[in-house]
Parts: sequence; C-alpha cells; structure tokens
Amino acid sequence: MLIGVDGNEANTEKRVGSNLYAYDLLLALWRLKEAREHEWVVYLKNKPLADMPEERGGWHYRVIKPGAFWTRVRLPLDLYFYRPRPAVFFSPGHYTPSRSFVPVVCAIMDLGYLRFPDQFLKRDLWQMTRWTAESLRRSVRVLAISESTKREIEQSYPGMGEKVVVTYLGYDREAFNKAIARRDVDRVRKKYNLPKKYLVFVSTLKPSKNIEGLLVAFSGVVKKFPEVSLVICGKKGWMFGGIWKRVEELNLKKRVIFTDYVPEGDLPGLLAGAWVLVLPSFWEGFGKTIPESMAVGTPVVASDVGSLPEVVGRAGVLIDPYKIESIEEGLVKILTLSKESYEGLASRGEAQAKKFDWEKCAKLTLNVLIEVGTKKE
Repeated sequence: MLIGVDGNEANTEKRVGSNLYAYDLLLALWRLKEAREHEWVVYLKNKPLADMPEERGGWHYRVIKPGAFWTRVRLPLDLYFYRPRPAVFFSPGHYTPSRSFVPVVCAIMDLGYLRFPDQFLKRDLWQMTRWTAESLRRSVRVLAISESTKREIEQSYPGMGEKVVVTYLGYDREAFNKAIARRDVDRVRKKYNLPKKYLVFVSTLKPSKNIEGLLVAFSGVVKKFPEVSLVICGKKGWMFGGIWKRVEELNLKKRVIFTDYVPEGDLPGLLAGAWVLVLPSFWEGFGKTIPESMAVGTPVVASDVGSLPEVVGRAGVLIDPYKIESIEEGLVKILTLSKESYEGLASRGEAQAKKFDWEKCAKLTLNVLIEVGTKKE
C-alpha cells in the first residue's frame, strides 16, 4: 500500500510542539519494521533537512512547488493529477488538504484555542478554528495525542468522537535516561551559565503556558529559598511581552534566566540538572517534557488540567494553575522533600515515563492508516 504523509511540520529547523510530534512520529514510522511492508511518500514544500529520515527503497520525498497556498491548492492538485495516488494521506497536524481525492487521517494536538480565544492573535485564531473544523470533517480517522484531547473533540464537535483514536506520544529513550543524561549536565550548565540549584520551565513563550503566573509564584519561593533560580527555556511564540515586564516588577532579574530556544541535544542535561520541572499551563494536549524529565530522574510539578494528570499520573505534584499559592506550594513541596522522599518520587517518575513509547505510537498510527487505506467504500 502507498501511504502519503505531509512532512512539512517535521521539516523545520527549530522544532517545538507539533513540529516535534511530526518529526518523532515520522522517524518512528521510518524505523518500524512493519512499516517497511508499505511504500511511503512524504510530501514537502522544500527539500528535506539533513536530519530527516533518509530516502531508501519504499521511503521517498516528493517536493512540490510553489510553497504559497500549498495545503489549500498545490497539494490537492498533486493528489489529483500525480500517479500513483496514495491509498491514504496522513496529516500529522490540524491542517489537511482543502480537497483530497484519497481518504485522509489527521492528528489533533489540543483545542486550547477554543477554550482560551483571547490568548491567540485574531488571524491565527480564525485560521485554527476554521481549518481544524474542516480537517475534522474531511478525515476518516482522527488521531488525538491524549484522552483529554479526545474528550475536547467530542465536546466541541458533536458526532466527530467516533472517528478519534488516542495515540500517546513517546520520548527518545536513548537520549532521556539517568545514565546518559547525567554525563551531560556539566556541559549544559556551562553552556547556558546555569547555577547549581534551579527550577526549569521548557516550552514556547505564549499566554497559555501561564509563565507570568509562574513568575509570581516563584517570587514567593525565592523568599524561602534564596539560592534557587528559575530557568525559562523556549522560543518566543506570541503575546509574550508581559513576561519581561513581570520579571522587572517582581525584582527577579537576578533570579530568572532566559535561554531562548534550547536544541533537543541539550534538553537531557538541562532537565537532569534541574531540581524540578514546572509546567503550570492553563491547558496542554500532552506536555512532552514531562516524560522526558521523569525519565532522567527529575520530578515534575504540573497543572491539574487537560492531559497533564494523564501524563503525570501519581508520579508528580499537580497544582491549580489559576491559583498562585497552589503553584508556589507545589514547588515548595518538592524543594522541602527529604533526600529519600525525593528519590522515591523520582523513581515513580521513571516508571511512569516508560508508559510512553514512540514505537507503540507508530504501530497504532500505522494500524489506523492501513485500516483507512484498505477500507472499501
């Protein structure tokens, strides 16, 4: 069977969020033994980057130009005219071809933009709302990255829930584990000029991540633990200007470190060197840094909303992102643990992380694509 994939989300240099999902899943499918029984064509606007899965027998890239209106016009035309046509087309993101002459499967990260429309730029909100709804209607099957996302789809788009299959994300087990990550701690600490004791936040800087709330909570933590710093890692998203203003208002310039985007190769050492990973988001579709952090032995403080309780399980501390005192209490709880209790929590985290596996995700995804591609109308 010939399977088509939109590879553009993956074919990006500084990958975050949906880019990482698309890339890691594509790589897992490329490695999967069962996937070699099929032909794959990965459609791109631009030539594949050097770290994309290499071409081989049964795995090819098709670069089609121009890039303008690619999903709305250029890709649909290619799917109509070019032969052979795929038996199924997979979009590892919210945006599917505007018209498709083959059955389509899409992946949905979360629907946070419907819950918090004021946290998005108007143009982005309009596009995400309209195009996601169109993609859900077109798709024969929909992959949701958590049970929380599946429930969101069912609640927001009545009748669409029957299409949804949950495929949890995984993490790179060779990169994120205690044995390998610990060797990298000193290198990363030196590269980013990090102190010995720090809390770390890793994600794109945007309103849904509740960074301003984290800063207010951290200002209370500093009063109890003056030796601790907060490291904020992530590239600028949108509506982030208030973050720096809040740092100045709280007089935290000497206690907060901004690293900007951190390459994937630095994340294991960064997480392993931290006292705790904190993710106080108002909503998350999954929260990929949580299993990564737990895998290297660093406990997690995360919000009790969206998918995060699913991912954290009983191996971390859950907080209310709408209450500053809850965020502060969650951090203080970790910081005041005895060595034995801290190591016990870290061990539970390692066990919880093992539930998330890219090979399993790839197998579930492949099964869905085969089902859709072989289905008789």
